Formats: sequence, C-alpha cells, structure tokens
Amino acid sequence: MYALADCNNFFVSCERVFRPDLNRRPVIVLSNNDGCAIARSNEAKALGIDMGAPLFKIRDIVNRHKVAVFSGNMALYGDMSRRVQQTLLEFAPSIERYSIDEAFIDLSGMSYVDYDALSKEISRRCLHNTGIPVSVGIAPTKTLAKIASKLCKQYPRLKGGCYMYRPEDIEKVLRKFPIGDVWGIGRRYRRKLSDCGINTAYDFTQLSSEWVQALMGITGVRTWRELRGEVCIEFEDGFQAKQSICTSRSFASEIYDFDELSEQVAKFTTMTAAKLRKQGSACGQLHVFAWTNRFKEEETNYKGSSEVAVFDSATDSSIVMLKAANKALMNIFRRGCGYKKAGVIATGIIPRDSVQASLFDSSDRTRHSKIMQAIDKINNSMGSDSVIIASQGFSDVKMRHEHRSPRYTTDWADIPTVKVK
Repeated sequence: MYALADCNNFFVSCERVFRPDLNRRPVIVLSNNDGCAIARSNEAKALGIDMGAPLFKIRDIVNRHKVAVFSGNMALYGDMSRRVQQTLLEFAPSIERYSIDEAFIDLSGMSYVDYDALSKEISRRCLHNTGIPVSVGIAPTKTLAKIASKLCKQYPRLKGGCYMYRPEDIEKVLRKFPIGDVWGIGRRYRRKLSDCGINTAYDFTQLSSEWVQALMGITGVRTWRELRGEVCIEFEDGFQAKQSICTSRSFASEIYDFDELSEQVAKFTTMTAAKLRKQGSACGQLHVFAWTNRFKEEETNYKGSSEVAVFDSATDSSIVMLKAANKALMNIFRRGCGYKKAGVIATGIIPRDSVQASLFDSSDRTRHSKIMQAIDKINNSMGSDSVIIASQGFSDVKMRHEHRSPRYTTDWADIPTVKVK
C-alpha cells in the first residue's frame, strides 16, 4: 500500500497558520514577482479567480470582495513543508517528497494496520503539529493514492483520510473521475483522449494496452496499469537527483540594457551551478532564454528567444557555465526590447563522477573544482552570495513583493510576538 499526503491549498494554508483571521476569507498568493495567482483558497476559487490569473486582470474582483493578497513567501513555505514531512516520518521510516506540498509514504510491511484509521490519524497529526490541513489517500498504487487524496478534499466527511482498496469502490470512483485530473495525464493527452471519447479514468482503463502505448508510449501504459491496481511506479527512497534544473525570474520592470540583463542571467546561472554541485551532478547543456512582456503588444512583436550552449564535457563549474550563458545571451539579445523574464535551464545532467573528459576541453577542472568548493563552503556558512563571481554584479534581482508576509519561522526579526493581558 502507498499513501499520498497532499497539503490543502498549501501556500494559502501557510499564511492562515499565522493569520487565523483569514479563515473562511478569500485568499490568493502571487508568483515571485506579484504577477499571477499561484494559490487560491476555496473561497477565492468560488469567486472565479483562475489559477495563473494575472493580478491586474482580477484587481476588480480583489477589491470588490476584499480578497487577501500575499506575495510568495518561499522561505516560510519551505520551512512549513519540512515540518509536515517531519510529522509524516513519525508514521514510516522514509517518505518520498514529490513536491513542496506532497509526499508519498511506503506502507509495505504494515499489513495488519487499519489503513482507514491510519489515513485519518496522519491528517489529524499534521494539522495538530503544523496547522496545515492535509489530505491523505491510501491505495494499492501511487496513482490510485493520488486519486484517494483528492476525494478527501471533495468530501469533508472523510475527515482528511481515504482508504481506497476494494475493486468495486475503485471502479465506482474511476467512473466519475475526470481523465484530465489523473496523475500523469497532461493537457495534451487529455485533449487527445477526449477527442476519442475517453472522458473518465474508468474509460481509460477499458482501453487496450496496445492502444494506450501507441498514443502515449510506455509512460501512458504505466498510468493505465496503475489505475487497474498494478504497481508500476515504485517508491523512490532517499534523494533523487533532478534531470533538469531551471532557475528563472520575472522582473519588476522591463530591462532594456544588455549589461543589466546579463547580470541577472549570471545570477541565475550561478544558482543553477550551485544546485548541480549540491546534488553531485554536472550538466551537458545550458539553455538560456529571455522574454519580453507579452502583455505589451504595442512595444514590439518580438517575444524573446532562447539559445542552447553545449559543453564539450559535462560541467558544474560556475565559471564555465557563466561564459557559455553570456555568449548565448549575446546571440538572442535585441536592443530596444524590454525584457520582462529571463532564466537558464541545465539539461543533459549526469553524475559528477561519470563525466568523461574531452580532448577539446581546455578548462582546468581540478582548479575549478577547488574554487567552487571554497565558494560553496563560505556561502553555506556565511550566507548566500557572501562570495560571488564578478559578472554577477552587486545589484539584487529585480523583484516585486509588495504583499509578502513575515518570515515567521526562519527570520529572528519576524518571530511572532504574543501579548498576554
């Protein structure tokens, strides 16, 4: 059996932990640059605020219904996520973190447990320990556990826990469950399946494996088999290295100057390189992109572009990656255009100890490795960006966070003050 613990409206719930007056009020959390709604309370959803809706387009709804608006506070959300995971570890020796607000729990070997009671107890304990409401679904496969956790959000009488295991109950649920909400079915496949008359998860299970593989490949077959109760997506215990790493930001205002944009891209590149080193990896390619403001049609029809830098040998060196990123940015930069977003994506990621040297590799790998180790050690102990590479510059990333809440759990200056009369 597998359990999936999914935090309800996680970012909103984190804000409500320290602001109980927000309970039952419409609340939204904005993206890093106060651009779009990336989290909505149920009350905000009922007002018609869509996921990803730009703030300027929903300003009238926000003002009319007194919607509470928050800038993304990732320091707070990350720490609250860690606290939820610590609670989950009280019920199993290991968990698989799927995202900041979701984690799988491997319940194999616990055959004499009342799974329904366990799911509700996990949910109750998480709420008690952290203040975060968590929906816990337990089922024979990961995909079915995801569906079971969604049922908890739809039906409050389940009290935060749902154990779904009987074939007749699973079939009953799948007959009503939209195919587009199934884990592993994206928008593109949802449209294709809908065009073929496949609208529910049950419809999907009635297809042949050959038909599914022809349309969706082996990944689709795994989902098909999981829905039929066969374990195909194993529990991944421990840390799993990412196969691609993206670091990007939207800017508070457009950037027209190449040097200023180059500094921002350099910051994103060094952050990506540090992430590679942290997971013991190296990348073979670096994608650099820069986009103009898509909401300002009157300025220019140019929407930005991307460039791929390919390394002779995979690398985790900030120095090597910065040179490649700057060259790529020069190729896509257009004067007169105001860039609203930029970023880098590292791909072709392999373990650092599997890097094969190239005859054309002119970099001093040993020297670069020692420099990177020294920089990481200082930044880890003294704080990020205590030591930087000159091309990063000294200006901050242009960000707007006018509605950010205090960092209640990670900053001494923001620790809540309690007054007792």
